[in-house]
Amino acid sequence: MIPISDDNPTRRPAIVNWTIIALCVAGFAWEFKVGIDPAIARYGFTPASVFGRDAHGVPPSLLVHMFLHGGLLHLAGNMLYLWIFGNNAEDAMGHVRYVLFYLICGLAAALGFAFMTSGMAGASTVPMVGASGAISGVLAAYFLLYPRARITVVVPLGIIFYPLAVSAVWVIGFWFVMQLLNVWMGDPGQPGTAWWAHVAGFAAGLVLTPLFKSRDVPLFGHPPPF
Repeated sequence: MIPISDDNPTRRPAIVNWTIIALCVAGFAWEFKVGIDPAIARYGFTPASVFGRDAHGVPPSLLVHMFLHGGLLHLAGNMLYLWIFGNNAEDAMGHVRYVLFYLICGLAAALGFAFMTSGMAGASTVPMVGASGAISGVLAAYFLLYPRARITVVVPLGIIFYPLAVSAVWVIGFWFVMQLLNVWMGDPGQPGTAWWAHVAGFAAGLVLTPLFKSRDVPLFGHPPPF
């Protein structure tokens, strides 16, 4: 199921969220100009860069990789999730705290990916790019703050995409279960999605959201989600 919108209005413009989206689009335009593969090879984050086995070193890839993507569909999918869920997370935290929250979740995702894959054959040198680790933290924030918000999703049924309104707790819960299943079944040594980064980013978001949210925004919403 693919989320396409929510019914959760914000109290203020999501200036930071739109800026992040713009930076990611600009980053992909730069990749397209210089070549996607060379850009990923130079600025993609690898576990080896953390453990001193990569000539590129940790900076700047630890930060820059969050604003690069492996293809147009990769970019579009991440920006769709950020557009739907990020504005409310920013609204709940305020602009400055949201910037810090987003970046810390992205860093936690990368370091979690490095820690969980550093001992796996081939995985330590596979470059990772994309905003999905940080966006996983944003999903965790939405999960904790707005579990009852209605998310419109489309469910593929053959060639038909069936629209359906579902509570956020189920949409994001289903998404997280899928990440865990892919961690279990996937091979981190092969090019593809960095599932461990998603899990680590989500875990960071769960821990950080109570610390970064504004005092007037309750956890779990009112009433409880179930």
